[in-house]
Amino acid sequence: MSSHREAPAISQDPVADNTDLYAFVDPNDSSKVTILANYIPLEEPAGGPNFHQFGDDVLYEIMIDNDGDAVEDITYQFRFTTQIGNPNTFLYNVNQINSLADSDWNMRQTYSVTKVLGPRRTGKATVLASGLASPPDRIGPLSTPNYDTNLVPPAIHSLTSGEKVFAGQREEGFFVDLGAVFELGTLRPFQNFHLIGEPAAAGVDATKGFNVHTIALQVPKTDLTRDGSTPTNPLDAKSVIGVWASASRQRATVRDAAGGLVHHAGPWVQVSRLGNPLINEVIIPLGKKDLWNSLQPRDDAQFLQYYENPELAALLPGLYPGVFTNLDALNTSGAARAELVAILLTGIPAGIPGLPATFQTFTGPVQADMLRLNMAIPASGTPNPLGLLGGPPADVAAFPNGRRHFDNVVAIELRVVAGTLYPLIDGTFTPDGAAGLLTDGTANDVAYLSTFPYLGTPHEGYEHFHD
Repeated sequence: MSSHREAPAISQDPVADNTDLYAFVDPNDSSKVTILANYIPLEEPAGGPNFHQFGDDVLYEIMIDNDGDAVEDITYQFRFTTQIGNPNTFLYNVNQINSLADSDWNMRQTYSVTKVLGPRRTGKATVLASGLASPPDRIGPLSTPNYDTNLVPPAIHSLTSGEKVFAGQREEGFFVDLGAVFELGTLRPFQNFHLIGEPAAAGVDATKGFNVHTIALQVPKTDLTRDGSTPTNPLDAKSVIGVWASASRQRATVRDAAGGLVHHAGPWVQVSRLGNPLINEVIIPLGKKDLWNSLQPRDDAQFLQYYENPELAALLPGLYPGVFTNLDALNTSGAARAELVAILLTGIPAGIPGLPATFQTFTGPVQADMLRLNMAIPASGTPNPLGLLGGPPADVAAFPNGRRHFDNVVAIELRVVAGTLYPLIDGTFTPDGAAGLLTDGTANDVAYLSTFPYLGTPHEGYEHFHD
């Protein structure tokens, strides 16, 4: 999946596990950028009595680089606090929760938002808001009636500094056939061509029925550019920003056996991060995944070899014999996959034949895993989940120009790894016919919202089952 349980250490720490990151020009307000950072993978809706919530002991952060050095220039930090109303009951709520102030809600969370200019640990920090309410989890029709009308809108906060924020449970908007992909690289719609063949079948969305916890942030573009200007020229370097998210824990944890208390101390240590989708999942090898999560994007040049010669590209010809002959020849040649390096590590420069003349996401020569968003490219009026690989015309407002919540990043990255965009750097290469068709055959099971925070209504625990 995009970044669910992707590394050994973080798979044991779900509340600090980045699952997905989205960044896009807001389709309802072209002067704003919306960023969604998701945490807690495969969140079971019926997970009571201790329903899912953000970690009080986790520092959640969204970073923005606006000058191309892969060092954060702006950081938004989120800290959560849980209040227990009645410690003498085991219940999350003792009656219906009809508002965010309802005393029948026994385990509520509030949070603070801090903006840091410069390095995130030593820069100028300003607390933008504190005591902001998160909504409860969606329990069921008795506990959380009128969820979308009474409990979510009051949890969308417009800050006096110009940002809009939301932090709470949402439907898992990322879709992937996890059970097939990690069954020896099976893609059900094409499994009749697989080495261990089965009849072709529809994809099965492994995240169907699950929720996540989302930090949603909407920011004026002028707060994100390096000089405070409004980005209007897509070819201007100031129009492109890099975005990534992380979670950190304090270095020391001390458990008091006598009192049952846990104490945390020391500096913050990053335990998870996420920029582009599926990087630590399928690009970074097993022995380096925990290391990757601990590092900053500016340190990513050491992983260059895994982008230039990705393991998945080498596996496809063997798993699907006779289907990827041109990709096999490319692999055998040893040629570095410079198009993958551009897409995922530096951004795509302007003037590439075969791409729109005004399209670019280039941030400079520093190789770093960040979502790169060209803020001067407006939201598409006719969005295509396949982005540059869709159309014609190509949708230039899609991943890898940022990432929208509905972009089909699994299909996009499968096709790119299989060589569909290699002709951009080598016009003599012809992608295999199957490369431009690859998909796991999945789609999301719940409608997205048309307004902030965009991800759909979470599944409720009471009337819920997994297919």
